[in-house]
Amino acid sequence: MLAERLAVPVMAATEVRFRLLAEAGAVRDGLRLIFAEEPLLSMSGDDRGNAEIVLAEVLNNVVEHAHAAGSGPILLVLSLDEGFLHCRVEDEGTPMPGGELPGGHPVDPADLPEGGFGWHLIRLLCHGLRYERIGGRNCLSFSLPAERSGG
Repeated sequence: MLAERLAVPVMAATEVRFRLLAEAGAVRDGLRLIFAEEPLLSMSGDDRGNAEIVLAEVLNNVVEHAHAAGSGPILLVLSLDEGFLHCRVEDEGTPMPGGELPGGHPVDPADLPEGGFGWHLIRLLCHGLRYERIGGRNCLSFSLPAERSGG
């Protein structure tokens, strides 16, 4: 299976874990699964759309950069608590250059060979964005506003 869901209760909130393979097709299929289930299923349209942008950017960056030399596992951990979707992405790929998150400042699109807006969007939409390299793993964590639909 390319994407696998594991639910683990954690104190007051529920933590949901998804395991994906760091391949473009697996991430695409995994995102469909992730957005068809809680906690994302019950989020408001705007917050759900922002989460989709950020998670797609982050997971595709793992595929394109951290695992450019070959596939590997990605762990996505989500929990919904007090109006925020808390996200953690872990992988065993290549570390971020310099051990730091890439810049996310807007640039002239004419200067970009391809894309280039990803980190700007991620930084714009996320709260508490943090990257660490722990025990040979990339660990990216962040939170997104997450109102429930209908309220």
